[in-house]
Amino acid sequence: MRIDQEKIVQLYKEAMTQVYSDEVLDHGQNPRNLGAIPNSNAFGIVFGPCGDTMAIWLEIDNNNNIKEIGFTTDGCLTSLAAGSMVTELARGKNTNEARQINQQEILKALGGLPEGSEHCALLAANTLKEAISDHMTPSTHPKRTLYKFA
Repeated sequence: MRIDQEKIVQLYKEAMTQVYSDEVLDHGQNPRNLGAIPNSNAFGIVFGPCGDTMAIWLEIDNNNNIKEIGFTTDGCLTSLAAGSMVTELARGKNTNEARQINQQEILKALGGLPEGSEHCALLAANTLKEAISDHMTPSTHPKRTLYKFA
């Protein structure tokens, strides 16, 4: 019996579109702003209760605007999608505005997530808040050296 790989791929894609919105699939399969950024001056990392970890790097200018943003996660498609979306929502915003981004805003922008995956949006929001808080930490604090790669 020969397995038709094209048929399997097609069935898989159809099943995924029944579970996830187009926005989730797009951000999960083609994440924006993935990776550390070299000129970051703020960093946050959060270990989620599900076992996923997310990290966010920020380059914040002198007016407290988020100039650049990058993220990584060791999580699944929904963690990638949530991390990607939070970076898109935060880029260009003032840190005070970006700090207001929450789980519900990320879920809305993604077109929702299955109930068992909604915590990924919370992980993304909390990681962004952690990175913004790091920016407020005195530059002599030992934690502030974690994101320097040069």
